[in-house]
Amino acid sequence: MVIGHGSKDAILSETEARAILEQGLASRALDGKRIIVLIPDTTRTAPVPMMFRLLTELLLPRAAQLDFLIALGTHPVMSWERILAHLGVRPEEWERRFARVRVFNHRWDDPQALARLGTIPAAEIEEITEGLMSQDVPVALNRIVLDYDVVLICGPTFPHEVVGFSGGNKYLFPGIAGPEIINFFHWLGAVLTNLRIIGTKWNPVRKVVDRAAQFLEKEKLCASMVTTDEGLHGLFVGTPEEAFSAAADLSAQIHVRYVDRPFAKVLSVSPKMYDDLWTAGKCMYKLEPVVSDGGELIIYAPHITEVSYTHGKILDEIGYHVRDYFLKQWERFRHVPGGVMAHSTHVKGIGTYEDGVERPRINVVLATGIPEERCRRINLGYRDPATIRFEEWQGREHEGILFVPKAGEILYRLKTTSQPS
Repeated sequence: MVIGHGSKDAILSETEARAILEQGLASRALDGKRIIVLIPDTTRTAPVPMMFRLLTELLLPRAAQLDFLIALGTHPVMSWERILAHLGVRPEEWERRFARVRVFNHRWDDPQALARLGTIPAAEIEEITEGLMSQDVPVALNRIVLDYDVVLICGPTFPHEVVGFSGGNKYLFPGIAGPEIINFFHWLGAVLTNLRIIGTKWNPVRKVVDRAAQFLEKEKLCASMVTTDEGLHGLFVGTPEEAFSAAADLSAQIHVRYVDRPFAKVLSVSPKMYDDLWTAGKCMYKLEPVVSDGGELIIYAPHITEVSYTHGKILDEIGYHVRDYFLKQWERFRHVPGGVMAHSTHVKGIGTYEDGVERPRINVVLATGIPEERCRRINLGYRDPATIRFEEWQGREHEGILFVPKAGEILYRLKTTSQPS
């Protein structure tokens, strides 16, 4: 049973959030257990300091050990100073109140940090993907979690380009996973395309993630949040599958905005929490459905100077392309990690590749701190961010021009059922 509630029109107070957590955890046999909590990094809007306070308040008296693991996926590790700021704790307060608690960064790229849990066989993958793919998929997670009795996932749920909605077992895969399964299901999502997957609760990629989670034979709980800049709209406690499902239903009401018609020009403003194009790509994913054929989407982010702090070298080599550019030249690109190719196709958007000619459906332009030469080299457009004036974009929806002042978490869709394909 899921414990919790939420509303698109109301914000939960800390007292209400505490009551939900307390009720959701009260019936669980957590006394004397070793508990590890998986939390997001700074690339998600979430009341992490509040949840950290509440979980430590409720669980430290009960647990034999309470630690936290930042579900970075392939994002860069966080320094201790950034971690403290992320948790809302001053250094002197940590020593006084939380000396028993440890916080770990996930390391997807360190084989010594990973444990192989099993393999999803090719026949099962073929069934899950409806024949689209057929290969054995190794399942590996951060070996730290094997030292605990209970894994508690605590993170927000938003529409997501790879798994439909984030949250639930996605905090295991890719949150604390090894590269093989990360690359596999990200490429699966890319082959299916962002337009088909994003904002869809149940899909083949989610099935892969939930299937992989079965290899972790630990008690798994989830506190799934639904958040906006205004605060916490919903909180649901249960199994990862149950809590995710309830949160995704609420997220679909809060994080999806419907418009009457597509836009020829979109200015998608990246918030500062995205510090490279790898994360700021969400400013494209959430808006691709409402850009008209032949239209232009500008990712405005003067603060971003890097393509990807983790994968930039590979992206400089392969560039940004539509899906079929890779599929129709597979021997040339099969060595490239699937997660990197997936990011490339998601940022470029859907399109065609025929007779050696690539035709993306829309034109994606970077107005960032990345130099023009590099933008052109990686096959994206360039515009000097200094030439952009927000007031020239605002209030012009009737002209086919859309201004999105904080992009990346709200999915835009057409009211009609006919979407770009």
